[in-house]
Amino acid sequence: MSTSNLTTPAHSAGADAALDDAFDIMLVGWSFMRSKLLMTALDMGLFETLAKEPGTAEHIAGRLGLHQRGVPDFLDSLTALGLLTRDDDGVYRNGPATGRNLIPGQPGYVGGFLKMTTEFMGAGWETLADMLHTGAAHGQDSSKVPFAQIFRDPQRLRQFLSAMDSLNSAIGPELARQYDWSQHTSFVDIGGARGNLADTLLLAHPHLNGGVFDRPVMKPFLEELAADRGVAADRISFHGGDFYQDKIPGADVVIFGNVLHDTPVATRKDLIAQAAAHIPVGGAVIVYDPMIDDDRRDADTLLMSLTMMMQSPAGNEYTPAQCRAWMAEAGLEVEQVLQLPSHATAVVGRKRA
Repeated sequence: MSTSNLTTPAHSAGADAALDDAFDIMLVGWSFMRSKLLMTALDMGLFETLAKEPGTAEHIAGRLGLHQRGVPDFLDSLTALGLLTRDDDGVYRNGPATGRNLIPGQPGYVGGFLKMTTEFMGAGWETLADMLHTGAAHGQDSSKVPFAQIFRDPQRLRQFLSAMDSLNSAIGPELARQYDWSQHTSFVDIGGARGNLADTLLLAHPHLNGGVFDRPVMKPFLEELAADRGVAADRISFHGGDFYQDKIPGADVVIFGNVLHDTPVATRKDLIAQAAAHIPVGGAVIVYDPMIDDDRRDADTLLMSLTMMMQSPAGNEYTPAQCRAWMAEAGLEVEQVLQLPSHATAVVGRKRA
């Protein structure tokens, strides 16, 4: 993308279409049906069963002990949502994402994380009216936030990291492809957890060295993943700390991925300013989050913003235009706005002489 084209399209097709049917309004109110459909299939082991052997509605009903009455509509609903496929012989199979991410034991399994977050986020959305009246987050009481306990339990932390890697696994290859890394020799990923993104960039660009700045508890997980993925230990470094209190390390490129949307605006500006001060002339700061499109018409990212507000005292999504303004305030010249998978948008700011 050239510097002359910095607009950001909406992620969702038909974002401008106004509803003109009473039943469509009803379906918005009944959106919980899709969630219940997925969670029921997950709880009864449907996807795991199909991973072992695809089958017709009759066969699946027999294997899971289900009544024939509702099974065809149940399976076809999952198919219509893209979770299953159905061939001309009526045989159902897991869809590509389902096969990667909803089968227990697979590296990309997110089912446990999905169950945990669905319960917590569902409770959070019950407080929408309270948040709108008071501005207070449901997650303001850390004792009620399951994430606060994850870092104290190595097994749950490993599951959490695996799920987050799966959710973000598509971002790394696209960031490696869309941005010109040939002009740099190093980067540091702020809040990079166990280095999933860092490993992807290093494997795609052998001339790079990378670093990750995150909580000290992440270090052994980072070393383990780097070894599993074949990243040489001398190409990736770990910096333990808390970016709320500690200075962030410098490199040619500083990356903030899914970090700023959980911080106050003043902290976002400060972190970008710190990064700008720690990169050389010609270096870059890359920020990506599920940003709201500049026209504020994409429903998915707007709903994610409300979710952040209900879970985090200072959290919310923001627009590329806002991010550009923060970068300009830090003396950076925005040269690219990249559309990435997982509803992410990246803003790239360059440090000029």
